[in-house]
Amino acid sequence: MTLPYYEVDVPIRNTAQPGMSGLHVFTGPATSTGEAVRLAHEVYAAAVAAQQAGLEIPRKRSDGWGAYGVRPGWEPDWLAASAGPWDDPYSWRHPHASDFHQ
Repeated sequence: MTLPYYEVDVPIRNTAQPGMSGLHVFTGPATSTGEAVRLAHEVYAAAVAAQQAGLEIPRKRSDGWGAYGVRPGWEPDWLAASAGPWDDPYSWRHPHASDFHQ
């Protein structure tokens, strides 16, 4: 069974320049929005750990989740993270809203 894809949006802020903010976006398959946020947080933590150890950031894991970069000095606000169905405008697949459970 193929799991639906989710997008996890995590607000970020620059610690050196408090007025600067942005969004870190993760995508991947999950069974729910809660699981999507948890998986995004896992891959982010692994990317930070690898970067701090001087290692290459792990790319996509076998479960489809990955982080492709970490910005030093930018702090994610995981408590404000949101997740929902991923709608890729370039994809041939357009999920139906009923495919997702919150």
